[in-house]
Amino acid sequence: MSNLKNMKYRIKKETKPTLPTFGKYKAVAVHYQTIESSQLFEEAARNSSISGGVLEALMLSVSEAVIRHLRNGDRVRLKDFGLLKLEIESEKVDNLKDFKAKKHIRGVRLHFIPESENGSPALYKDITFEKEIECP
Repeated sequence: MSNLKNMKYRIKKETKPTLPTFGKYKAVAVHYQTIESSQLFEEAARNSSISGGVLEALMLSVSEAVIRHLRNGDRVRLKDFGLLKLEIESEKVDNLKDFKAKKHIRGVRLHFIPESENGSPALYKDITFEKEIECP
């Protein structure tokens, strides 16, 4: 991966009283910007013979197919990127007969599992961490 920089973090106190870690401190990632898809298409276009507009049309088509497969319960593996799948989050019940989908299913989450070789994801390779400099 090129242009690798330190991943910035800040220290944050856990403020949810219901969590066992309430009042303890943890590192959280600092995100300075959101990169829009159009910027990604233009960056990718600079490295290929395909225009940003063509890449955008292709990506839209691929994303529609990915969404369709995920919603149908399929896992989607994107080569050199990772595996995507939807998982259900639900309350636990003591008795199977008590389970009611509308009552106990809280929602759906997208899980991303980065592509890895021998259990070591390239996405995480060589990341270093640097505490964010706090402005007074």
